Amino acid sequence: MANKSILVTGGAGYIGSHTVLQLLLGGFKTVIVDNLNNSSEIAVKRVKELAGDFGKNLVFHKIDLLDKPALNDLFSSTRFDAVIHFAGLKAVGESVHKPLLYYSNNIIGTVNLLEIMAKHGCKKLVFSSSATVYGWPKEVPCTEEFPLSATNPYGRTKLFIEEICRDIYCSDNEWKIILLRYFNPVGAHPSGYIGEDPRGIPNNLMPFVQQVAVGRRPALTVFGNDYSTKDGTGVRDYLHVVDLADGHIAALNKLSDLNIGCEVYNIGTGKGTSVLEMVSAFEKASGKKIPLIMAGRRAGDAEVIFASTDKAKRELKWSAKYGIDEMCRDQWNWASKNPHGYESSDSN
Repeated sequence: MANKSILVTGGAGYIGSHTVLQLLLGGFKTVIVDNLNNSSEIAVKRVKELAGDFGKNLVFHKIDLLDKPALNDLFSSTRFDAVIHFAGLKAVGESVHKPLLYYSNNIIGTVNLLEIMAKHGCKKLVFSSSATVYGWPKEVPCTEEFPLSATNPYGRTKLFIEEICRDIYCSDNEWKIILLRYFNPVGAHPSGYIGEDPRGIPNNLMPFVQQVAVGRRPALTVFGNDYSTKDGTGVRDYLHVVDLADGHIAALNKLSDLNIGCEVYNIGTGKGTSVLEMVSAFEKASGKKIPLIMAGRRAGDAEVIFASTDKAKRELKWSAKYGIDEMCRDQWNWASKNPHGYESSDSN
């Protein structure tokens, strides 16, 4: 593996940075491209430090996927064995208000990447898809065969890119593509040195909880406490980000199979956890009380979603190792050491 060179788009982001670290520790040479729109170069620096001697195998370029000439120059100067594609805008609410921004950034950026990959003969891809492509599933757990119907522009960009990937493979079966549909990544690296640092108001539960715990926000708003779940709050499949990173390594290894075409895998724990259960686990891990404000249901929120993980276990030989206690422990370790994210201390 030591001579395999992997391009990671969006590698300075939350999931990207954790995956890059696992790649380096696995002996891969890794190149990050990221426009730093919702990420920090400090994360890249810290990944390098956490990787120890393997850190020398990491290169960073500030490139936007909409800048096709810059992307082409990179592929002209570096041979890549495969690409892991994370880069994209990911706020559901913002996508509803700014659909064209999401379509141009996520879809055109991906088409540029795929065209440049094809031009330079690099036809192995792991794509970061999402459970949002299932819309509001009528039953659980979600299997990979469920009908697809995203309910917002962000989810539709993931859905359209999946279809683009399937079409590319049909047109040229030299391509080997794995689409990973992940559920709700949370937690941080156990070192507390890298973690999730969203710009502005967080879109997801745990960054919000963590900001309440460190005093940046007064209370957590819970949207909907009248669902037909055990405690009335929505249920999701929360997944430790290090498990998710390892899922990408498993997918990368699977790309060496001769018979892989364009395959899709759910990456989750296969267990549903309610909002209140997650808050309770975080309170236990942090020793902090999280004040709650109960609000009405949010339009577009499904009641219960969790993954069927049988296919990933069977074919990728991957399954999640960590539970919600470890997720909350590592999330609090990151939050307490970096209360204002990477901007807590630019010198670190």
